[in-house]
Amino acid sequence: MKSKNRNFYTAVGRFHTKSDGRGNIYPVVIISGQEYVLDPQEMSVWTVLNWRLLDFSMVDWHYNDLVRNLPLTETRTLEDCLSRLVTRGLVASGTGQTTPDALYDLLSGLYVVPLSKSIFLRLVTFFQMLLLDHVPFRKAKKLFEKPDLSDDEMQVLELSRQALVSTAELVKCVELDIIDVSGNEKIMEALYSDADTTCDNIADLMRGAKNREAAVMAVANLYLRRMVIFDRV
Repeated sequence: MKSKNRNFYTAVGRFHTKSDGRGNIYPVVIISGQEYVLDPQEMSVWTVLNWRLLDFSMVDWHYNDLVRNLPLTETRTLEDCLSRLVTRGLVASGTGQTTPDALYDLLSGLYVVPLSKSIFLRLVTFFQMLLLDHVPFRKAKKLFEKPDLSDDEMQVLELSRQALVSTAELVKCVELDIIDVSGNEKIMEALYSDADTTCDNIADLMRGAKNREAAVMAVANLYLRRMVIFDRV
Protein backbone atom coordinates (compact mmCIF):
# COMPACT_ATOMS: atom_id res chain seq x y z
CA MET A 1 0.00 0.00 0.00
CA LYS A 2 1.31 3.43 -0.93
CA SER A 3 1.99 5.57 2.13
CA LYS A 4 -0.01 8.76 2.57
CA ASN A 5 1.84 11.98 1.83
CA ARG A 6 2.73 14.39 4.61
CA ASN A 7 1.68 18.02 4.18
CA PHE A 8 3.08 21.00 6.06
CA TYR A 9 2.32 24.71 6.10
CA THR A 10 4.08 27.81 7.39
CA ALA A 11 3.70 31.58 7.21
CA VAL A 12 5.71 33.76 4.84
CA GLY A 13 6.65 37.38 5.48
CA ARG A 14 6.67 39.57 8.55
CA PHE A 15 3.93 41.19 10.57
CA HIS A 16 3.65 44.97 10.63
CA THR A 17 1.04 47.53 11.70
CA LYS A 18 -0.08 50.52 9.65
CA SER A 19 -2.11 53.64 10.39
CA ASP A 20 -4.79 54.97 8.06
CA GLY A 21 -4.05 58.53 9.19
CA ARG A 22 -7.28 58.76 11.18
CA GLY A 23 -6.03 57.02 14.28
CA ASN A 24 -7.00 53.52 13.13
CA ILE A 25 -4.32 50.82 13.24
CA TYR A 26 -4.51 47.75 11.02
CA PRO A 27 -2.17 44.78 10.46
CA VAL A 28 -0.34 43.95 7.25
CA VAL A 29 2.12 41.29 6.18
CA ILE A 30 5.21 42.39 4.26
CA ILE A 31 6.74 40.08 1.66
CA SER A 32 9.61 41.21 -0.54
CA GLY A 33 8.88 44.80 0.40
CA GLN A 34 5.22 44.61 -0.64
CA GLU A 35 2.39 45.09 1.86
CA TYR A 36 -0.51 42.63 1.92
CA VAL A 37 -3.74 43.43 3.76
CA LEU A 38 -5.43 40.39 5.29
CA ASP A 39 -9.01 40.09 6.50
CA PRO A 40 -9.48 39.00 10.15
CA GLN A 41 -9.85 35.33 9.31
CA GLU A 42 -6.78 35.34 7.06
CA MET A 43 -4.78 37.18 9.73
CA SER A 44 -5.80 34.57 12.29
CA VAL A 45 -4.61 31.70 10.08
CA TRP A 46 -1.38 33.52 9.21
CA THR A 47 -0.73 34.19 12.91
CA VAL A 48 -1.28 30.52 13.74
CA LEU A 49 1.38 29.56 11.17
CA ASN A 50 3.90 32.25 12.06
CA TRP A 51 6.99 30.50 13.49
CA ARG A 52 5.27 27.13 13.22
CA LEU A 53 5.56 24.21 10.80
CA LEU A 54 2.21 22.46 10.97
CA ASP A 55 0.15 19.83 9.22
CA PHE A 56 -3.52 20.62 8.65
CA SER A 57 -4.77 18.92 11.80
CA MET A 58 -2.48 21.11 13.92
CA VAL A 59 -3.43 24.23 11.94
CA ASP A 60 -7.04 23.40 12.74
CA TRP A 61 -6.28 22.88 16.44
CA HIS A 62 -4.30 26.11 16.87
CA TYR A 63 -6.80 28.08 14.78
CA ASN A 64 -9.79 26.96 16.86
CA ASP A 65 -7.87 27.70 20.04
CA LEU A 66 -6.99 31.22 18.82
CA VAL A 67 -10.43 32.25 17.56
CA ARG A 68 -12.42 30.69 20.40
CA ASN A 69 -12.69 34.02 22.22
CA LEU A 70 -12.44 36.36 19.23
CA PRO A 71 -15.43 38.18 17.71
CA LEU A 72 -14.53 36.67 14.34
CA THR A 73 -17.11 36.30 11.60
CA GLU A 74 -15.81 33.47 9.45
CA THR A 75 -16.50 34.05 5.78
CA ARG A 76 -15.12 30.73 4.53
CA THR A 77 -14.00 27.34 5.77
CA LEU A 78 -10.51 26.96 7.22
CA GLU A 79 -9.55 24.87 4.18
CA ASP A 80 -10.67 27.59 1.79
CA CYS A 81 -8.98 30.34 3.79
CA LEU A 82 -5.72 28.38 3.95
CA SER A 83 -5.89 27.66 0.21
CA ARG A 84 -6.41 31.37 -0.52
CA LEU A 85 -3.36 32.30 1.59
CA VAL A 86 -1.25 29.72 -0.27
CA THR A 87 -2.45 31.12 -3.61
CA ARG A 88 -1.57 34.66 -2.51
CA GLY A 89 1.90 33.52 -1.42
CA LEU A 90 1.32 34.46 2.22
CA VAL A 91 1.52 30.83 3.31
CA ALA A 92 3.84 28.14 1.93
CA SER A 93 2.89 24.48 1.64
CA GLY A 94 5.00 21.38 1.16
CA THR A 95 4.25 17.73 0.45
CA GLY A 96 6.28 14.54 0.67
CA GLN A 97 6.06 10.85 1.51
CA THR A 98 8.20 11.42 4.62
CA THR A 99 8.47 14.31 7.06
CA PRO A 100 11.98 15.32 5.83
CA ASP A 101 10.76 15.26 2.22
CA ALA A 102 7.71 17.38 3.06
CA LEU A 103 9.79 19.89 5.04
CA TYR A 104 12.25 20.23 2.19
CA ASP A 105 9.41 20.75 -0.27
CA LEU A 106 7.99 23.38 2.09
CA LEU A 107 11.19 25.32 2.73
CA SER A 108 13.41 24.83 -0.32
CA GLY A 109 12.08 27.82 -2.26
CA LEU A 110 11.76 30.19 0.70
CA TYR A 111 14.42 32.78 1.49
CA VAL A 112 15.80 32.93 5.03
CA VAL A 113 15.97 36.35 6.72
CA PRO A 114 17.61 36.55 10.16
CA LEU A 115 15.85 38.74 12.70
CA SER A 116 19.21 39.82 14.09
CA LYS A 117 19.70 41.73 10.85
CA SER A 118 17.30 44.44 12.06
CA ILE A 119 16.74 45.70 15.62
CA PHE A 120 13.41 47.14 14.43
CA LEU A 121 12.33 43.74 13.13
CA ARG A 122 13.30 42.14 16.43
CA LEU A 123 11.27 44.72 18.35
CA VAL A 124 8.23 44.15 16.14
CA THR A 125 8.66 40.41 16.65
CA PHE A 126 9.01 40.86 20.41
CA PHE A 127 5.74 42.78 20.69
CA GLN A 128 3.99 40.34 18.36
CA MET A 129 5.06 37.50 20.64
CA LEU A 130 3.63 39.33 23.66
CA LEU A 131 0.43 40.74 22.17
CA LEU A 132 -0.63 38.27 19.49
CA ASP A 133 0.94 34.98 20.52
CA HIS A 134 0.57 35.63 24.27
CA VAL A 135 4.11 34.41 24.91
CA PRO A 136 5.22 35.16 28.51
CA PHE A 137 7.65 38.07 28.81
CA ARG A 138 10.29 35.74 30.27
CA LYS A 139 10.29 33.68 27.05
CA ALA A 140 9.86 36.60 24.66
CA LYS A 141 12.94 38.41 25.96
CA LYS A 142 15.07 35.43 24.91
CA LEU A 143 14.80 36.91 21.42
CA PHE A 144 17.54 39.33 22.49
CA GLU A 145 19.76 36.78 24.25
CA LYS A 146 22.75 35.07 22.63
CA PRO A 147 21.55 31.62 21.54
CA ASP A 148 23.33 28.28 21.88
CA LEU A 149 23.46 26.99 18.31
CA SER A 150 24.73 23.86 16.59
CA ASP A 151 27.46 24.10 13.96
CA ASP A 152 24.92 23.72 11.14
CA GLU A 153 22.65 26.37 12.66
CA MET A 154 25.56 28.79 13.05
CA GLN A 155 26.65 28.22 9.44
CA VAL A 156 23.11 28.74 8.11
CA LEU A 157 22.58 31.85 10.23
CA GLU A 158 25.91 33.38 9.22
CA LEU A 159 25.28 32.70 5.52
CA SER A 160 21.79 34.22 5.71
CA ARG A 161 23.29 37.33 7.29
CA GLN A 162 25.64 37.74 4.33
CA ALA A 163 23.03 37.54 1.56
CA LEU A 164 19.41 36.74 0.79
CA VAL A 165 19.60 33.01 0.06
CA SER A 166 16.98 30.31 -0.22
CA THR A 167 16.88 27.11 1.81
CA ALA A 168 17.91 25.12 -1.28
CA GLU A 169 20.91 27.42 -1.72
CA LEU A 170 21.76 26.95 1.96
CA VAL A 171 21.61 23.18 1.47
CA LYS A 172 24.22 23.48 -1.29
CA CYS A 173 26.35 25.72 0.94
CA VAL A 174 26.32 23.10 3.70
CA GLU A 175 26.93 20.32 1.15
CA LEU A 176 30.02 22.09 -0.25
CA ASP A 177 31.08 23.70 3.05
CA ILE A 178 30.70 27.18 1.58
CA ILE A 179 31.13 29.95 4.14
CA ASP A 180 31.26 33.10 2.00
CA VAL A 181 28.32 34.36 -0.09
CA SER A 182 28.87 38.05 0.61
CA GLY A 183 27.86 39.49 -2.74
CA ASN A 184 26.29 38.39 -6.01
CA GLU A 185 29.62 37.49 -7.57
CA LYS A 186 30.52 35.11 -4.74
CA ILE A 187 27.02 33.61 -4.76
CA MET A 188 27.25 32.89 -8.48
CA GLU A 189 30.75 31.45 -8.15
CA ALA A 190 29.88 29.27 -5.15
CA LEU A 191 26.42 28.04 -6.20
CA TYR A 192 25.96 28.50 -9.93
CA SER A 193 29.37 28.11 -11.55
CA ASP A 194 28.66 24.65 -12.98
CA ALA A 195 26.86 24.07 -16.27
CA ASP A 196 23.73 22.51 -14.76
CA THR A 197 22.58 24.59 -11.78
CA THR A 198 20.17 27.50 -12.18
CA CYS A 199 17.94 29.36 -9.76
CA ASP A 200 15.00 27.49 -11.29
CA ASN A 201 16.32 23.96 -10.73
CA ILE A 202 18.53 24.22 -7.64
CA ALA A 203 15.71 23.02 -5.38
CA ASP A 204 15.30 19.83 -7.45
CA LEU A 205 19.06 19.27 -7.71
CA MET A 206 19.54 19.57 -3.94
CA ARG A 207 16.66 17.22 -3.14
CA GLY A 208 19.08 14.28 -3.07
CA ALA A 209 21.97 16.07 -1.37
CA LYS A 210 23.71 14.13 1.41
CA ASN A 211 23.45 17.04 3.86
CA ARG A 212 19.95 18.11 2.84
CA GLU A 213 18.25 16.97 6.02
CA ALA A 214 20.87 18.54 8.31
CA ALA A 215 20.63 21.89 6.53
CA VAL A 216 16.83 21.88 6.43
CA MET A 217 16.64 21.01 10.13
CA ALA A 218 19.02 23.88 10.88
CA VAL A 219 16.73 26.28 8.99
CA ALA A 220 13.65 24.83 10.68
CA ASN A 221 15.18 25.05 14.16
CA LEU A 222 16.19 28.68 13.65
CA TYR A 223 12.66 29.46 12.49
CA LEU A 224 10.98 27.64 15.38
CA ARG A 225 13.26 29.53 17.78
CA ARG A 226 12.05 32.77 16.15
CA MET A 227 15.50 33.76 14.93
CA VAL A 228 14.60 33.95 11.23
CA ILE A 229 11.56 34.57 9.06
CA PHE A 230 10.80 33.41 5.53
CA ASP A 231 10.50 35.69 2.52
CA ARG A 232 10.09 35.47 -1.24
CA VAL A 233 11.78 37.36 -4.07
